Amino acid sequence: MDALQIGPVTVQSSPIPATPPYALSTPYFRFRALASLATRAPLGGPREVVLATYLVARLVDDCLPDRELPAAARVERAAGARGWLANVALPTAVRASLIRLAEATGGDLSKLKPALTSVLAIVDGYLDAASRTELARVERALQ
Repeated sequence: MDALQIGPVTVQSSPIPATPPYALSTPYFRFRALASLATRAPLGGPREVVLATYLVARLVDDCLPDRELPAAARVERAAGARGWLANVALPTAVRASLIRLAEATGGDLSKLKPALTSVLAIVDGYLDAASRTELARVERALQ
């Protein structure tokens, strides 16, 4: 019986794709630091404030020119966020500021920057440096 001989395998003879054809692309996760902070925050007040801030930050992010949602979708999302924020245990000043920002995402976009600046000042004590950086980036993008 004749033996079957296989030649040496080299990089040129067997290309390996950079990613397998069945692999999914790496998802982009907005506000990773803010979400991470929410998982580490103690149950109760601090976690609720961070989660509410995360919710509203996503609404604001969807108003930026490069990914702006249609007005009807923004109005609907703002109404849903307002209802959720009204039912979460938040300090009064935080709730009022976050609701004002959520409503701005569904209406006049010129009110976004002042409302976001107000939120950043009120929730500052609940955030870590990375979360502040993420929100400051959105604030700069609104200019």
